[in-house]
Amino acid sequence: MGNLTLEELSGRTIVAANNLTLKPGQEAFIAPPSYAVAEAYFAPDTEWPRVVMDGNDVVGFIRGHFDKETSQEEFQSCIWRIHIAAQAQGRGVGRFAVESLAAEARSRGFDRITVLWEPGDNSPGEFFHALGFVNIGETRYGETIAALSLN
Repeated sequence: MGNLTLEELSGRTIVAANNLTLKPGQEAFIAPPSYAVAEAYFAPDTEWPRVVMDGNDVVGFIRGHFDKETSQEEFQSCIWRIHIAAQAQGRGVGRFAVESLAAEARSRGFDRITVLWEPGDNSPGEFFHALGFVNIGETRYGETIAALSLN
């Protein structure tokens, strides 16, 4: 990948973010990035929607959620969504997005980030484990909860 940068999800980038083509089977694990826009307007202090740019091209999307006041610890500092274009997977885009979100979490005073995923074929579990996330539990719906220490 070329020169990766992050931009806030905006009217200029939302169509490209919504049209990211994933690898077959991955669509079952995600919701469209446009959902993040609506949610960000209702909670701008806690929502962090960003697109990953490679030059002028949107190649990924990540949405963080930061809320020290929530009673659910796994949602205090978490990756809410991540989408990486099929042609950009395996090239460091996802790592860049997660590391950028981790840096934002540190700047807000958090010492870890969490992520949840539904187990199954094509789930993102292997990706998150390769980045250092460790399973810490399971939701009542059977989703895996994993955490990455930021210390």
